[in-house]
Amino acid sequence: MKRTQLYMEEDVWKVLQIQARESKTTISELVRQAVREKYLNNKSKRREALLSAIGIWKDRTDLPDTETYVRSLRNGNRLKRIFK
Repeated sequence: MKRTQLYMEEDVWKVLQIQARESKTTISELVRQAVREKYLNNKSKRREALLSAIGIWKDRTDLPDTETYVRSLRNGNRLKRIFK
């Protein structure tokens, strides 16, 4: 676990303090929980976003052929340098 310091507005801090007291936990734990819910528990949203990006450039005509481009990057003496 890493330690950090946050600056909060007075009204936010008071709400957290009341909530922590009512739930018998700490403000730190409330903040950790909120961060986990906001940024870690959206796996389905992240998956949906990634899946929606698949193939978005497939019909573009202004881009070179990607297979040819990748093959051109792989040409050369890369393998010779690696296995010296």
